[in-house]
Amino acid sequence: MTTIATDTKTAAAVQAPARTSCLLAEFENPAQLLHAAEVIRDKGYRYWDCHTPFPVHGLDQAMGVQRTILPVLVFFAGAAGCTTGLLLQLFTNSFGFTIWAMVWVTGYPFLISGKPALSIPAFIPVMFELTILFSALSTVGLMLLMNHLPRHHHPLFTSDRFRRASDDRFFISIEARDPRFYRSKTEADLKAAGAVAVEAVNEED
Repeated sequence: MTTIATDTKTAAAVQAPARTSCLLAEFENPAQLLHAAEVIRDKGYRYWDCHTPFPVHGLDQAMGVQRTILPVLVFFAGAAGCTTGLLLQLFTNSFGFTIWAMVWVTGYPFLISGKPALSIPAFIPVMFELTILFSALSTVGLMLLMNHLPRHHHPLFTSDRFRRASDDRFFISIEARDPRFYRSKTEADLKAAGAVAVEAVNEED
């Protein structure tokens, strides 16, 4: 009987090609970055971002960044908190009916010195506090959700070139999931926009 030995080193070396996460383009100054951002915006790319060591005035406009829907969602969360505070106090102070809230709960009307059952001035502190509470929690939670956070690592962090993003270089990254992303064409677009270097960043296994 003949035994065929498998070369484990050769098998390990033969792997599927690494998938591209994004293309990273380097620029030397803010003026180049602003021009490149306008070019990439006009090309119709959707999933891309700029990385700078300090805030660059006018970059949002150059990127075509639109207003977020977050303030609208936070407004409705605050309105829900205000309504919750009002209904809670109406039930616990003004009415005596019974509702099911995991257990049967009965309201207890307080009739004190002929004061009205529905006293909005007396209810304002709790309504205000719940409005702030719901707004603050929804702001943090929705911000994390919309930014896909928490995310402890990103493929960009594996690039040695990208380390200068917090020092003296400016970058544009275009994600491979962008509908207009074709590696050769996208790389050509970045170089035409003035990039001094373009690097492909691969996804980690």
